Amino acid sequence: MEIQLQELINQIKKDGVEAAETQAEAILDAAKAEADKIISAAKLEADKLIANAKAENEKTVRSGEDAIRQAGRNLLISFRESVSRELNAVAGDNVAAVYSSDTLTELIVSAIEAWTARPEADDISVLLNSADLARFEDAILAQLKAKMLNGVTLKANDNFDGGFRIAVNNGAVYYDYSAESVTDMLSGYLGAKITALLKEAE
Repeated sequence: MEIQLQELINQIKKDGVEAAETQAEAILDAAKAEADKIISAAKLEADKLIANAKAENEKTVRSGEDAIRQAGRNLLISFRESVSRELNAVAGDNVAAVYSSDTLTELIVSAIEAWTARPEADDISVLLNSADLARFEDAILAQLKAKMLNGVTLKANDNFDGGFRIAVNNGAVYYDYSAESVTDMLSGYLGAKITALLKEAE
């Protein structure tokens, strides 16, 4: 009887230990699975954060590069505009100086000579503003007479400040040698040359 009781106690102990071990093993497996799940989720979150950080960094770098490029373009545009303004001022000053001197007479006579050489040119009129006409009329007429250039009429026209315009064939065609027109032409020509030089320097 005592032996059977001992065997029963031993069996209960054995069954209890095995049950506890099984339960402990199940708990450990569940804990390990949960830990793996947490680690996997943390890794995914970390990868996501790293990817977002990289994307944000690339965006910031691109934005910075774009800002630098735009600043460079703005600087170049500003420089070109400044050069263009200076060229326009220099060209305007030089044209105004030439047109306010006796050289204007020579320019007008040379232009008329070129036009009278054309057989299709008829009824040539030279338009000057009133002040220039009063100042240069006698000199222009004297040179036209000396060169035997006939059929040319000098007229006042105050629609432009300086220089002259030539009207051909009873005003059907106008050629503009006004100070403004010549300044624009020179500025455009010089501006193109400056732009080409700037592109070579880039």
